Order: sequence, then structure tokens, then C-alpha cells
Amino acid sequence: MAQDILKMEGITKIYPNGVMANKDVNFSVRAGEIHALMGENGAGKSTLMKILFGLEGYDGGSIFYQGEKLEKAGSAEMIGLGIGMVHQHFMLVDSLRVFENVILGMEPGKGPVIDAATAISQVSEIGKKYNLQVDPMAKVGNLSVGLKQKVELLKVLIRGAKLLILDEPTAVLTPQETDELFEQLLLLKKSNHTIIFISHKIREVMRICDRVTILRAGRSIETIEVKDATEEEISRRMVGRDVVLQLDKKPARFKETVLSVKNLNYVNQFGKPMLRNVNFELRSGQILGVAGVEGNGQNELAETIFGLTQGATGEILVDGKNVLGKSIRSIRDQGLSYIPEDRMTLGVAKDGAIWENLIPDRVDSPDLRTRGLLSHKKITALSDNLIKEFNIRCRNKNQTLAMLSGGNMQKVVVAREFSADPDILIANQPTRGIDVGANEFIWKKILEKRDEGKAVMLVSADLNEVMVLSDSILVMCEGEVVAYFEDSSKVTEEELGLYMLGLKKQGVKEVG
Repeated sequence: MAQDILKMEGITKIYPNGVMANKDVNFSVRAGEIHALMGENGAGKSTLMKILFGLEGYDGGSIFYQGEKLEKAGSAEMIGLGIGMVHQHFMLVDSLRVFENVILGMEPGKGPVIDAATAISQVSEIGKKYNLQVDPMAKVGNLSVGLKQKVELLKVLIRGAKLLILDEPTAVLTPQETDELFEQLLLLKKSNHTIIFISHKIREVMRICDRVTILRAGRSIETIEVKDATEEEISRRMVGRDVVLQLDKKPARFKETVLSVKNLNYVNQFGKPMLRNVNFELRSGQILGVAGVEGNGQNELAETIFGLTQGATGEILVDGKNVLGKSIRSIRDQGLSYIPEDRMTLGVAKDGAIWENLIPDRVDSPDLRTRGLLSHKKITALSDNLIKEFNIRCRNKNQTLAMLSGGNMQKVVVAREFSADPDILIANQPTRGIDVGANEFIWKKILEKRDEGKAVMLVSADLNEVMVLSDSILVMCEGEVVAYFEDSSKVTEEELGLYMLGLKKQGVKEVG
């Protein structure tokens, strides 16, 4: 059996606000293994890895790497020891070329003059060595998400990392790109690299990892051999109860068309066409999944429908009325609610209280007013009811939102948007970055809306989510609708991936 390359013993981290992120956590990784780190949002995974990589300090415990006890140090020192981290949100400069991103901070040359030829050669060589070929001269902003991830891996490997921390590495990849990434990770394993794989996707952990360590409420619960476990067992250990991994969906009953998008076009501020002649209809009682590699117009489509993006042309008809260019308030008044892709930017005021984040769309509602003034009693009743109904784990409604885990923040957004009782729900990446327990809860709430006869447009980079929840699926590539499937059960994830990558495209009649 391989020796432990890393040991974290009794790690405790308490933030200044009193929140205990990690409590006596024990975590060890064997040399040459792919080791999964799993747990609900708020379980302490990210904090533990930030401590390991030197981005966070800690209040107790010890870290041993290759048999040596590490003193508290920053990320530069950890990189020097051979520990590298690929973050969930890429740390790349889109305006620079691949080789410039890879060698940033370690540029070969004398003084301010960079030896570009040497840098390009170094990047090419490391790419060939690890089967991570990317054109060194390509501008990063023009690369696909899959290629950008290769650039991130090259950045880590060129600095000599032998222990790699990968945070949600497949969150925005197609099945084909995920397969390719896994091949590359297995090659790294064969070349004696060790990988810590943070993921919410249990099927991926089962497929590629040797062992999995589970954190719950800031504590390490156990480490198990993946070959000896099932998906259900892992999910149960994560949340402390049985979790439904596949939902029992009733047959869909489509009714009248409530949203019709016609000839929708949009060019962003950089002059790039993001929506190209988009046409589709959404009916009550239907969940329409929108699939696509990130950056191919799905987000712009959702934001344009809800009035967050201005300058588009075409028509967006809600019950026959064109809402394109209208204010968000007027679009809400037409019966739409919106779960945004980026909850921290568009979904919440993180420094506000939970109750303040539950009511901003209805401060003018008579339901919250007494004699024309906002009623503390009514706001309290609404907030307490929503916290209970949506299982928001918090001390009380007055707790600052920033103190909640990512999953509970998302539940606040979902509670606000669902309780508005919309006729049309636009759910843009509703479960991104949240754990299996919160994921299951939100899926069930979306299905409840559909079964009530509401219309749901689901935008998701998680193909499993699209396949499980959607009744119908449309696929976008380079701003176009390239495929439409009336019955989602008639298509596989692999086939969707081909359309998402632009390797297949339906004809006009099929799409229409």
C-alpha cells in the first residue's frame, strides 16, 4: 500500500465572526491516488483546501507533507513544495495568450524582457508530456471551457506540482470534455501525481477516484474505499439521511404556450453575437431544459428574457405581449420569476439580513403593508414561514446572509422566487455549486411548480440535471438553437454533448 503523502491532523478553523468552519478535521492522502473530498455546502471542504494551499490560516492542528511538518505559510510557499490548486472559477486573463497565462509570474528572460520563444517552447513541452496540448499562441478568451481548463492544469504542472487540488473540475464541461479530462487525470496518476478531487457529482467520484473522505458540519466523518461503496451510501453519509438520486416524475401535461421567443438576436458590448435568431416556445406544465457549453448564449438568453440585458432585437411574448426591453418590474408583473446564474452578484445582498433578501421583489405588495406602511409583523411571518418551508438552515431571519453556506444562500433565492407564485420560472443554474441534499430539495420544488401547471425554463451546465428534470430540451451552440427534443427521454447525454460542441446540428425544420 502506498504511503501517505499528506496528513492533516486535528485541523480547526474559526472565523472572526465565530463561525467554526473546521473542527478537528483529519484528512490523509496516499501518494499516487485520486482522492475525492465530498460534503454538503458549508461542510468545510473549501476551507480545508484553502488551508492546505496556504490561502487561509488555521487555529489548531498540524499539516504534514512528504513526512515533513509544514509551518503556516502562504500559497507561494506551497507551490514551491509541489502543491498546486485549480480553482472552480478559472484564474485566467482572457486578453493574454496561452503561453503568457501559463508562465505568468515565472517569465523566462532578463529584467523586464520576456524570452517569448523559450516560454512558448516550455509550454509546448509540458503540454506534450501530459497530453494537454493547447496552442500556446491562442488568445485565452477565444478558447472553449475545456481548453481553458487545460491551461489551468498547465499552469500548475509547469510549476512542478506533484499534489494537485481540483475544485469542481467538471462543473461546466460536456460529457466528451469530462471524458478527456478524466483520461488526463489518469495519465497524471500514472506519472506519480496525486490528486485531490472536490466534487458534488457522485457518479464521477465513483468512476475515477480511489477513496473518498466525507465532511459534514465541519468535521471529518469517514474515509472509504470507492470500490466498496455505492452512490446511495456515499450520499447518505454526506447528508446523514437517504437521498433520492433519481426523481419520480409524473408524466408531463403540456398546456397553452405562455412564452414565445421569436427571432431573438443580441450582440454583447465586445461586438460578439451571443444570440443568433433564437426561436422557441415554452408551455405551461413544461420544464424546458436549455443545454450548452458555458458561454454559448444560454445565460444571455435567460437574462434577456428577464430584462437584465438590453439591446436585443426580436420578440419575447408573454401571453401574447412583447416584454423585450421592458423593465424587470413590469416583467415580474407579467408573472415571471428568475433564479440567476450568479447568486452573489444578481441574487442576493450578502451583507443584508435573510429577511431583507426574501422581500425585495414585493416591498410594494399590500400583503406586506398595514395602512400603506411596511408591516414588521407581516414581514416576520412571511420570513419565518419561508425559512421553515424551504428548510433554510440559519439561526433566525435576522442572520446576515453572508454567514450562510452556499446551499442555504441558494435556498433563500429559491424561496423568494418560488413564493412569488410565478406563471413562468426562469431557473438559471439553480443548483450550481451546492450539495446533493440541497440539490434534491430544489429539484423537488421545481417539479412541484411544473406539476402545478407552471412553466419552467431550466438553464443548466449539469447535463444530468437537464436529463433528470426536463420534459423537453433545446441545445445552444455559438448563440444558436442547434437542436430541440420534444421528449427528453429520446436523447442521451452523449448525443447532447455532440450538439453542444457543434459536431452535430439539426435542420431548420427539426429545430423549429
